[in-house]
Amino acid sequence: MENLGWGLQTTLLGMGLVFAMLALLWGLLALLLRLDGPARSPVQPPVPAPGDVAPADGIPAAGVPAMPDPALRAAITVAVLWHRQVLRGEAAPAVRLHAPGALLHASRWVDAGRVRQNRVWRRNR
Repeated sequence: MENLGWGLQTTLLGMGLVFAMLALLWGLLALLLRLDGPARSPVQPPVPAPGDVAPADGIPAAGVPAMPDPALRAAITVAVLWHRQVLRGEAAPAVRLHAPGALLHASRWVDAGRVRQNRVWRRNR
C-alpha cells in the first residue's frame, strides 16, 4: 500500500507539473498575441454610408465587377482544361517510384509476408 501511495503521489505531482507548464505557456502565448496584435483605437471613425461615396473612374457603382468578354472567358477555360489534362497525364509516372506490380523495392522478407498474408488460412484437421 505504501508503494501505491508513493506512485499516486508521483503521478499527481508529475501530471500537475505538466499541466501547470502547459497553462503557463498558454497564458504567455495569449499575452504575446494580445501585445503583438494590431493597435486598436478607442474611438472608431464613422463609416460612410454606401450612397455617400462617389465611384471612381472605371469602377462600376454597383460594386459587382463586369464579366470579361466571352472570347477571353473561352480562352481561359480552354487553358485551364488543357492544363488539367496535361497534369493528369504527368502525375501518375511522376508520383510512382516503380512500375505497377514490380516488387523490386520490397525485400524478400516483405515479399514473403505479403504472400503469406494474401493466402487463405485453413485450419488443419
